[in-house]
Amino acid sequence: MPKNKQKSNRFTQELLKWFAHHGRKDLPWQENTTPYRVWISEIMLQQTQVSTVIPYYQRFMQKFSDIKALAGAPIDEVLHLWTGLGYYARARNLHRAAQMIQGEFNGDFPLDFDDLIALPGIGRSTAGAILAIAAHQHQAILDGNVKRVLTRFALVSGWPGLKEVENTLWGIAQQYTPEEHVADYTQAIMDLGATLCIRSKPRCGDCPVNRACGAYKQGTVTEYPTPKAKKILPVKESILLMAIGEDGKVLLEQRPPTGIWGGLWSFPELAPNTDVREWCETNFNLKIDEIQAWLTKRHTFSHFHLDYTPVYVKVAETLPAIMEPKERVWYNLQKPDARGLATPIKRLLTQLAQNT
Repeated sequence: MPKNKQKSNRFTQELLKWFAHHGRKDLPWQENTTPYRVWISEIMLQQTQVSTVIPYYQRFMQKFSDIKALAGAPIDEVLHLWTGLGYYARARNLHRAAQMIQGEFNGDFPLDFDDLIALPGIGRSTAGAILAIAAHQHQAILDGNVKRVLTRFALVSGWPGLKEVENTLWGIAQQYTPEEHVADYTQAIMDLGATLCIRSKPRCGDCPVNRACGAYKQGTVTEYPTPKAKKILPVKESILLMAIGEDGKVLLEQRPPTGIWGGLWSFPELAPNTDVREWCETNFNLKIDEIQAWLTKRHTFSHFHLDYTPVYVKVAETLPAIMEPKERVWYNLQKPDARGLATPIKRLLTQLAQNT
């Protein structure tokens, strides 16, 4: 048997042995395992910790127990249940994919790899995880946890986001993925990265494969994976207009479906240094009685910082105006309804409700 094959077999055997005694087996999506339930969990777990995901997953599954329920729900309802989880494109893609499955596959979750990766929001690793865990197909995965395990174990240098490095890792992942017990192996390697082979302060002494791990033997574990070259994030500035009407309701508008906070409800966003009084009269036919700027806050996205200044305005009079019901609403702070809100907006609404 080739040396590389022997090494991969030992890796797999030791990992499965460890998983049998120490692996996580009581996570919500591990109960009544179906492709749909695994899919929802895999999307939620992208760039999000298990402890954060669990309550969101449970609420989501209670509301949308199957493809039909998710496909038939208004997007606002889906985004509302996603509020606070971040990366909202994931929720929009879930909704779109559910509608496609309902329409193109009669609601039956597709179990063909090519069919899966054709759906919005499902890439190679997510498709592999769904098919391996729920359908026991021989499919490799390469999420963030697995990349960290494999770069350390096989001494793969270079930032994993580079295509050349990623291709190398895919080759190793496929080599190590067994034909049998693939569901347990897939969960095991994700668990290893999530619980022992963590980013900082890895618990190498408890690792089942430490004796064959290249980085552990060299004492260079913390040098892997190679970090992405740091760059200074640009800063964008804006005003968030918190217009309170005569009845104590606040004006919200729905953001475009793409871009930051896509499809979510937010305060109208104004350019910095905008004359707020004039803008309100010109754009919304609102006469303003009081204006008060709150402290500027920062929200960081993956590609930039957003410094936003909430500006409280008390509406003295609402002039005759045509308000687009699908785009703008007067939101009842004391009786909030179910709609998708970004976390900073939700916090400001809570603060406004306490002050009015």
